[in-house]
Amino acid sequence: MRITGGQARGIPLVAPKGNAVRPATDGMRQAVFSSIGHRVPGARFLDLFAGSGAYGLEALSRGAVGGVWVEKNRQAADCIRRNLTGVAKSLGAVALDTKLVNADAVLAPWPRADAGPDLVFIDPPYEIITEVALKLFARLSELLATHPDPFVVFEMPGEIELTPPGWTCAKRLGKGAHQPSVGLFLRATT
Repeated sequence: MRITGGQARGIPLVAPKGNAVRPATDGMRQAVFSSIGHRVPGARFLDLFAGSGAYGLEALSRGAVGGVWVEKNRQAADCIRRNLTGVAKSLGAVALDTKLVNADAVLAPWPRADAGPDLVFIDPPYEIITEVALKLFARLSELLATHPDPFVVFEMPGEIELTPPGWTCAKRLGKGAHQPSVGLFLRATT
């Protein structure tokens, strides 16, 4: 697993051993960032169920100015710290405007910026998506209420269709009912 583009392209990423996390594949991240590339430079991100931190790290490599990872698994959080060190070194940064919150993404208070994050990455364990998706989008609606153009990247199995109130899926990446896919969500227009 590696950073697929930007200034830190090729930097290897570590993930915890075992089944604690299911990291987003290099190919899926590359497809996501090919689709949202124009939104990344200068953006701030919120990476929920961060796992190895790959989505947020990829965003930093491609020009995001900072963000927050939320991950409850301590081993995964340690991997994010290690991965951030490697990416920061590649970016030539002494310090980045980033934060790691070691907590449950559904229950934790999310950091609040003036206008909220520009990009939100959500990659929960597949088995809890139907239980948590609507709660997450409801919280995002509150967090991003004043943001002019929030954007949510939600990874899920291909057989799941999400229709959260107040949001619309602008594009779906990935194929196959039992394959990973990503929904790219915008706030619904009235």
